[in-house]
Amino acid sequence: MSAFKYLIALWTAVAVYGLSSVLTGAVGLSAYQQLLADRDRQWANMKSLQLINEELENATNSLLYDRDAIAVYARELGYGRKDERYIRIVGLGGMKNPHTSAGHILRAGKPDFVSDRTLKIISLSAGLAVFALLLIFDMLRDRQERA
Repeated sequence: MSAFKYLIALWTAVAVYGLSSVLTGAVGLSAYQQLLADRDRQWANMKSLQLINEELENATNSLLYDRDAIAVYARELGYGRKDERYIRIVGLGGMKNPHTSAGHILRAGKPDFVSDRTLKIISLSAGLAVFALLLIFDMLRDRQERA
């Protein structure tokens, strides 16, 4: 019965390692939640890139097929027709910013986790601590029985 009791220390080490691996390990719940958050950010970035892409496609189509749109863009750039006369006033604002942002690169970060080596050290320490406590209790009980 005494030797079976010391197996509790081994099972404690295994349980601590298993639980800590599931919670804070490299493929644990904490790392998984971080990856899910990165995935959501990537989806949001893709949606904004799709909106930018639609705006740029609309601008391209209007420049390719609509003569009035070409004239508007040309006037914003300071060009005019041969038969037009215009006065350029400096300092009253120029053309609007025609350059639409093409988006930005969003890189997924590495999830933060506790290394496997650290988890093994912690679980071994927990197992040894339980073993030491059981050994101390046995020694105290033996001392009381002798007395």
